[in-house]
Amino acid sequence: PFDRSFANRQFILSEVPLLDRNKVIGALERKRSEFQEFRQSQAEQRDQLEDWLQTFYTHSVATLEAAIAARGIPRPGALPTAELDEAEALCLAFPHQWQDHRNARNWALEVLLNRPVLAVDGSQIAPTKDISPAVGAIQIGWFLNEHTAGRGGYVKDVEFEILSPKLLSEEEGDDSGGSFANQTVNRIRFEREVAKLCELMERYADAPAPQKPLCFFDGSFIVSFAGTMRPEQARPYTRAVQKLLDCSTRFAVPLVAYIDRSFSRDIIMLMSNLQGEAAMMPVSDAALIARCVEKWGDRSPLFICARDDALSQNEQAAFYQDVVFTYLKLSSDAPPARIEMPRWIHEAGRAEEILDIVRAECIVGANGYPYAVETADATAVISMPDRQRFYAIYQQFLKQEDLALQQTHKAQSKLNRR
Repeated sequence: PFDRSFANRQFILSEVPLLDRNKVIGALERKRSEFQEFRQSQAEQRDQLEDWLQTFYTHSVATLEAAIAARGIPRPGALPTAELDEAEALCLAFPHQWQDHRNARNWALEVLLNRPVLAVDGSQIAPTKDISPAVGAIQIGWFLNEHTAGRGGYVKDVEFEILSPKLLSEEEGDDSGGSFANQTVNRIRFEREVAKLCELMERYADAPAPQKPLCFFDGSFIVSFAGTMRPEQARPYTRAVQKLLDCSTRFAVPLVAYIDRSFSRDIIMLMSNLQGEAAMMPVSDAALIARCVEKWGDRSPLFICARDDALSQNEQAAFYQDVVFTYLKLSSDAPPARIEMPRWIHEAGRAEEILDIVRAECIVGANGYPYAVETADATAVISMPDRQRFYAIYQQFLKQEDLALQQTHKAQSKLNRR
């Protein structure tokens, strides 16, 4: 006989759950007063921030350095560069403005002509305990565009690496308490991205300066997140960044870290220290500088990073002060992007030259994002169909090795639904 209860269960499982609109509205209404308090606190913060800005505008490099020294703060968040004296209300204006995108693109193509640009990115397949033998994978992709007229000189390529059960079991056995994916795959991916960038930079060690590529690192050199880890787990991240900065300096190959949406608060920390405030205002540097830069291409002056975090407090991040940063307006509807670079670029007087290349890349890219970075990302990405193909290949490989792929019902369900 037909099992109607089983059929009903199957029907219930296949239904798409719908969000109950009335329950959502009711839940929001119950929190109305908290949202009103939040709005009020934001208004108060805006007023306080404006006061802080007006005070900060009165400083020169000399008075700011004197104020920092007088307070005896070794890591005030940020230190000024000579650009502060050139800025008007924390803004260095971009001298070019265009009436249409065609003229902007013409400027960008002129800036990029015969100037190589390189970007590296990574993607991963995280191991899961729902599949045995456990396996992970890293794919590193890179894109080099030489921008040579009429010759289409570019390279797109990938490297693929398997993280074996042996490696993963060793990592899991460190009793670190972290997740399987975050502690193993994320770290190895970070190290491999840096290693590939260093390898590619070294190829240009003896090239004339105009032929050396601007290299993009997608993320920050200031790895504060590693400060939440045990020292032996944080060390690979700090070593990798130190290696990357050293390679750029040694080979004189320009390098920038591009952070599209930054929540860093280094300048805010500096202002807070100058005001003698015990706690920082919960506002990002990007939100602060957004009040100062009005036109596309405008930016803040460069600052030296002097962040006070767990790594710097434990003397694990001496390289922080080898990094300078600026906030660059690249979109009319988003906060400015944070751009970091090795300090040698500023000291060599090349910062604006390099930032013009960043601006040009964002003009030719989609949605104000550097073209090389988005192309490296598209090259490296492992899509959901790719993941399914990977597990099919993995299953075939295990069969050849007289091993069986064991999956939990949960894993089988996920693969079937996706």
